[in-house]
Amino acid sequence: MLHFLALCLPIFAVVAIGYGASRRRMVSAEMVDSIGLFAFYVALPAMLFRLMAAQPLAESFEGVYFAGYLASCLVVFGGTMLVAMALGRRRPYAAALGAAAAMGNVGYLAPPLLLPILGPRVAGPVAMAIVAEVAVIIAIGSVLMTRAEAGQGLSTLLARVAGLARNPVILSVFAGAAMAATSLPVPDAIDRFLAFLGGAAGPTALFALGGTLARLHVGRNLVALAGAVSLTKIAVYPALVWLVLGPLLGLDRAWVAAGVLLAAMPTATNAFVLAQSNGTAADEVSAAVLLSTMLAAIAFPATAWLLALPVPP
Repeated sequence: MLHFLALCLPIFAVVAIGYGASRRRMVSAEMVDSIGLFAFYVALPAMLFRLMAAQPLAESFEGVYFAGYLASCLVVFGGTMLVAMALGRRRPYAAALGAAAAMGNVGYLAPPLLLPILGPRVAGPVAMAIVAEVAVIIAIGSVLMTRAEAGQGLSTLLARVAGLARNPVILSVFAGAAMAATSLPVPDAIDRFLAFLGGAAGPTALFALGGTLARLHVGRNLVALAGAVSLTKIAVYPALVWLVLGPLLGLDRAWVAAGVLLAAMPTATNAFVLAQSNGTAADEVSAAVLLSTMLAAIAFPATAWLLALPVPP
């Protein structure tokens, strides 16, 4: 446990630095946003393309894994939403909580946390998690959160899908998979360029995450709700993924470990942006993002330890 804690704490320390810099106004909100945009739209696509293109497609894509992970994601999303509606919440509000429980920070946190533990083979699972938790949940959540007039839900869905189709992260995943399918090596000069640019993804993304968290808050009246959503995200979701990928589908231990660790990511800031843009449960999701990230500093290494993974050098 202490080995994994020592491995993970420096990564969360960069988040803390970004948080502190933003709180002390050493960097402005606009600067944090710009760093985040660079990380998500430039550095992260370079890293994902390079990792995906460097290994055979059969090693980075597993259809059964993707189906099991996506099914678990949808169960967590739908289950959280149904519980909220059973407690008297309206559909848009319940959908926002469902997104907070199902959308992990797989873009910013997963690569720097998982690469030291599982190595480059994690590129495929990360890519499939991005497709499941970002593309699918954003598309479904956008429709369910819309207080729609007739036909507005469909137009919202089409607009979100069109936006995702132009997302550099999604495009880099498919481009890297296509390159891997050709079995052609990436030219050395391009590979060095991608490695140099992609190397900036982790630090910049983590710093931007901390700066974004500094603008969020956990109101006293929201602690219980945020705690329930956070525990669903970092405990119930990983346990469900372990059950589905392991005992039910019988996948290789490496795939199971990757899926569980990805499911253990804290709630993504994208969930807050989605709730805010639809004008529903923004404060509640904001609290869940902040609280789940704080808890993940301990919960994630504990999850890696419970999986009995070999301690990385």
